[in-house]
Amino acid sequence: QVQLVESGGGLVQAGGSLRLSCAASGRTFIISAMGWFRQAPGREREFVAAISRSGTNTYYADSVKGRFTISRDNAKNTMYLQMNSLKPEDTAVYYCAARRSTIATTTPDPYDYWGQGTQVTVSS
Repeated sequence: QVQLVESGGGLVQAGGSLRLSCAASGRTFIISAMGWFRQAPGREREFVAAISRSGTNTYYADSVKGRFTISRDNAKNTMYLQMNSLKPEDTAVYYCAARRSTIATTTPDPYDYWGQGTQVTVSS
């Protein structure tokens, strides 16, 4: 029904920046809230940021607050994650997620659709 494809990951030095994109296709009109999650080796998937359908409301994990910015362009069916002042502990596979509900939750289970993930590696 909905396909999500992430891009923009890569290798960057600590203190650097990356911008992730998540392009949605298919029945995009059913998408409401969206979010970014990440998973490092041996760890559980964790919340990074979430955004309401309009983009008015945004939410961040404490670990990225002030460094990362989530946004979306509904006309392009694309969500973004601007990541600045990157740290080695930000290294993970980053996943975008979308749900039909308007509620932008911070846990992964309620999200209906997921991308395949993009690797972000921050070297020290």
